[in-house]
Amino acid sequence: MTNDTVIEAAIEYVKELFAGNADGHGADHTMRVYHNALSLLEAYPEADRFVSLLAALLHDADDHKLFNTENNENARTFLEKEGLEAETIEQICTIINAVSFSKNRGKRPETLEGKIVQDADRLDAIGAIGIARTFAYGGKVGRLLSDSIEHFYDKLLLLKDEMNTDAAKDIAQTRHEYMTKFLEEYYFETGLKRNE
Repeated sequence: MTNDTVIEAAIEYVKELFAGNADGHGADHTMRVYHNALSLLEAYPEADRFVSLLAALLHDADDHKLFNTENNENARTFLEKEGLEAETIEQICTIINAVSFSKNRGKRPETLEGKIVQDADRLDAIGAIGIARTFAYGGKVGRLLSDSIEHFYDKLLLLKDEMNTDAAKDIAQTRHEYMTKFLEEYYFETGLKRNE
């Protein structure tokens, strides 16, 4: 089985796994993270492309907000079924476990592949798509608009300075500026100030 065949199978797997998800963590999010990783990998040809792309595709396969699994059960099941070596599976799972913002505050992945995948995921949390995802998730969990706005300060506005790679930092800067303009417009239209 070729690497490309495994990646194609992973794409199909996540589409099935996230079918019907509309809270901003669905297959469309996974595919954007995958494409972000592809883009970042162009700047870092020394990185392991196969491992990075599989980790990007499977990074939410066991997200605690979506699944009640342990030890990357969904990701491992898929990777074992595809016949990957145990060492490669562990490498991918280590990268996946380093992605989550809430579980990895202030921690940077040790490998270049981990840095690329973490950056690829975090890029999808900011900019126009980050704004859309924030309100999609907020609607699902019954969050007030003001609580979703607070999420910008708790997480989204912090991400620009937590990017690992220079390639991601460049993209993050533009997306960060877009979010700050959105917040200015939000406060202007509502006539509110923060925490009112």
